[in-house]
Amino acid sequence: MNKPDPMVYLDDMEQTDPSIMNKVLEAAAAYNASGYTEREVLRTLEAMEASGICTIEGFGALLSPAASPYLEDMARIAQRETRKRFGNSVYIFTPLYIANYCENACVYCGFNCHNKIKRARLSLEEIEEEMKAIAATGLEEILLLTGESPSMSNPEYIGEACALARNYFRMVGLEVYPMNSDAYAMLRNKGADFVTVFQETYDTELYGQLHPSGRKRIFPYRFNAQERALKGGMRGAAFASLLGLGGFRRDAFAAGIHASLIQRKYPHAEISFSCPRLRPISTDATLNPKDVGEAELLQVMCAYRIFMPHAGITISTRENARFRDSAVEIAATKISAGVDVGIGGHSGKAAGDEQFEISDTRTVEEIYRMLLAKGLQPVMSDYIYI
Repeated sequence: MNKPDPMVYLDDMEQTDPSIMNKVLEAAAAYNASGYTEREVLRTLEAMEASGICTIEGFGALLSPAASPYLEDMARIAQRETRKRFGNSVYIFTPLYIANYCENACVYCGFNCHNKIKRARLSLEEIEEEMKAIAATGLEEILLLTGESPSMSNPEYIGEACALARNYFRMVGLEVYPMNSDAYAMLRNKGADFVTVFQETYDTELYGQLHPSGRKRIFPYRFNAQERALKGGMRGAAFASLLGLGGFRRDAFAAGIHASLIQRKYPHAEISFSCPRLRPISTDATLNPKDVGEAELLQVMCAYRIFMPHAGITISTRENARFRDSAVEIAATKISAGVDVGIGGHSGKAAGDEQFEISDTRTVEEIYRMLLAKGLQPVMSDYIYI
């Protein structure tokens, strides 16, 4: 049986106007990180000082190797823009994995359908038990996650989880498989607020190699997930490349252009970035982002902040405590806490294996105190439903 072309939709997949995807792929193909000079970086930083505006060309320069010697200058400007737009506020949330069944074979992921891990799907009673345990820590925002298996975690199941979450939390995010806009509308009506989708890499050839089977193999369907989510009524959408899979500078550039174009088309949408790096998984302890050190990761975060100063930026527990503590002082506006990436871990009844290793195991209280000690304001939620 021939594998589907990764650039061609399957029959049941809602198709989207490809103009934004074409612009992003064209910009990514033309991006030459090593072609920038220090003079172009300095010109971008000077423009930020003068006008507070960063062009697409400037964004490319800030992600280039030529910008590396100017990371302190970038961090200073990024911190200024963060405080200007978000004050001292830093939002706290935690992810809740409710299932780890998956129908894809992504070569870098612990949930790969061929990996021999312990699979589980929480019942609604078990999900509520997890939520009660999380809510008891004081958190008011939760991110619901599943493996990418529409058969084992169908939209109705995820919708019931959203409805339960609304009983305990003011903000409900989703990081699940891409869906059509009518499914996103149903989930919005059940209580979901925003959707996160990692594009992983914007290199279409590499994307096809890394995703040999499953619905995730279809590049444009994943690319347009945020737009379908916003069409379905979601309040916000998050963008990310999995840094280290491909050329991280080009992937970060593409994610920024993608988010910028969506923001321009949907100006009401709350746009945010995540900045995940590869982490070891249970079946491959050697996975690591070999060319994305902490300095490079901070460079990406600062470039995102300078290019899109109003966008939220989340710092993951994939990173260690020292780096996360610095990131919230400079560019990050949201930090996870009390994280367990297994199934059922929050209530002490682990039922399924984890997706990847985390680096920062601090509790909600520990993160809360860390933020206060830095003069920052921990925020559980700033939304009021009337």
